[in-house]
Amino acid sequence: MGCFSCFSSSQEKKAFKRIHSKSKETTGVVHPRETLLQQKQRPHSLFRPKPQHDLLSHSKSQSENIRKVPSEGTHQKASNKGDGQNNIAAQTFTFRELATATKNFRSECLIGEGGFGRVYKGHLNKTDKTVAVKQLDRNGLQGNREFLVEVLMLSLLHHTNLVNLIGYCADGDQRLLVYEYMPLGSLEDHLLDLEPGRVPLDWFSRMKIALHAAKGLEYLHHKANPPVIYRDMKSSNILLDNGYNAKLSDFGLAKVGPTGDNTHVSSRVMGTYGYCSPEYQQTGKLTIKSDVYSFGVVLLELITGKRAVDITRHGHRQNLVTWAEPIFKDTRRHIELADPLLEANFPKKSFSQAVAIASMCLQDDPVVRPLISDVVTALSTLPAPDITGLDSPFDSLTRAPPQMQMSTEDRITSTKECQQEVAEAIEWGSNSRTQNARSLASCGSSV
Repeated sequence: MGCFSCFSSSQEKKAFKRIHSKSKETTGVVHPRETLLQQKQRPHSLFRPKPQHDLLSHSKSQSENIRKVPSEGTHQKASNKGDGQNNIAAQTFTFRELATATKNFRSECLIGEGGFGRVYKGHLNKTDKTVAVKQLDRNGLQGNREFLVEVLMLSLLHHTNLVNLIGYCADGDQRLLVYEYMPLGSLEDHLLDLEPGRVPLDWFSRMKIALHAAKGLEYLHHKANPPVIYRDMKSSNILLDNGYNAKLSDFGLAKVGPTGDNTHVSSRVMGTYGYCSPEYQQTGKLTIKSDVYSFGVVLLELITGKRAVDITRHGHRQNLVTWAEPIFKDTRRHIELADPLLEANFPKKSFSQAVAIASMCLQDDPVVRPLISDVVTALSTLPAPDITGLDSPFDSLTRAPPQMQMSTEDRITSTKECQQEVAEAIEWGSNSRTQNARSLASCGSSV
């Protein structure tokens, strides 16, 4: 079976080819049929673009092409196990269908708003499914190119920690995207500027969310082929379901990463101030390590409960990373980073390791920053909550973790110990990947 299950029919292949036919920047490649073993050995393939070019051109012809797809691929469905190996053809909707689903875009259905437009909660009667409908502002920040990028990216990329694109609407000048509904909203809603009386996220829920976000990036960086640079990692783009499982959303700024001998892709600087890496802001050179820096900012937000940029704070405190940098260097001050709302209810080892991971991700030199796969490994080794029946800190956290009180002298571990813990976790991850590669190679030679 081919690796592009959603392009299995010749009709679907033609539909996808028309989207790309006018673009001179990207060439869609459908891999020939492979054995099951070959598919497992090869990372999930997306497409192969020419280096240092955008995924799609910003031409009018492409917006016309995407409107031709519905006639040949309307309401296509396929199974998705969430492992990133299956592709789903996005459904197409008419504007009338989505207006009905959102009660004519009434304010009572509005669940979010930003520079891109508005997000509404809707209900699809045909499938009896609750969805989120993003209606792009025709004069907003997200233009036609970003709309096309998001449709194509999320139609081809599938993972448990990436939000699922159900479909889209391109009627006339209307541009709407239909996603799975995430009932708890964004991480920002539960972490930053909480209203008095609201229960803050506990430590283990925060680390669970961090791990899930890191796994989403790991899939984009190391399992998609070629790699994809997310370019918009921030707390408002991390969505949560009822179990506080996190998924990355909003792929309008995503960009195909460097291929071959290229070390970076050049791009106009886009993203959110406070989350962008320093080298990207200064030079426009984009790498997967740019995403690692942005993840470090989000992890620091989870640790501190503070926004990446807050103009209500004074001086250097306005920028979270600038404020935290001198604290990173002095382990005796690490406790100053802890969110006061946590009331020190966290294991000292887990806290120290999380601070060390954030510090490594926020290095000015991108070469020094870890790969996101190493970050996933390190976060996976954080101490688990002491709840009977739970195997890890990231399994079924529906019950509140026990309250843990620590003495002042126990709250801080030495720099050497902290670095050693992270180094051991990273080494373990590296050895694990090497062993897996050898195992696959031996399986291939025996076939």
